[in-house]
Amino acid sequence: MSGVRAQQKEKTRRQIINAALNQLSAERSFSNLSLREVAKEAGLAPTSFYRHFSDMDELGLTLVDEAGLTLRQLMRQARQRIAKGGSVIQISVQTFMELIESNGNIFRLLLRERSGTSAAFRAAVIREIRYFTMELCDYLQKANQLEADVAYMQANAAVTIVFSAGSDALDIEDKVERDQLAQQTIQQLRFIARGALELSNRRKASRKSR
Repeated sequence: MSGVRAQQKEKTRRQIINAALNQLSAERSFSNLSLREVAKEAGLAPTSFYRHFSDMDELGLTLVDEAGLTLRQLMRQARQRIAKGGSVIQISVQTFMELIESNGNIFRLLLRERSGTSAAFRAAVIREIRYFTMELCDYLQKANQLEADVAYMQANAAVTIVFSAGSDALDIEDKVERDQLAQQTIQQLRFIARGALELSNRRKASRKSR
């Protein structure tokens, strides 16, 4: 029975998380949500909420963790697609834009809480973005044989550009305009990639000439 109860508890916890995410929009941020609204959306009594989260702040931090994990899983999926053939940058941007189109609230949460009023939320978002950046850095370093600091500079710049593009994409409904934004982002990332590779190659050549 304990296994069944644990499964039911996790199912209910997931309902609460999804209920909060579903209520986020361009007009409503997490700070505008109430516990009662989230519980109602999840089909629960408000008192049932406290069996899973101590308060809305704990739910918010859980959502930030969830958003960060979703982004990292997304990029892992992109790398699996890349392994089957295709442009690394193009597939990565396309995969990211697919997330914006299918589940923009995940990304919207990170954007808002990154500059929100809660210090705990800001710290959590910064931590998730750092995880995302470092995972990308490790991939670039191994895939392109880059020095660690060069790979980090490329990863950091890439994340900044992609997050900016994602922010713009949230407000774009026209598919043609969104595709144009994706192509612009791809070109910007290619410029950065070329610069990183050139810098790394110059360093290697300089060391060999000594």
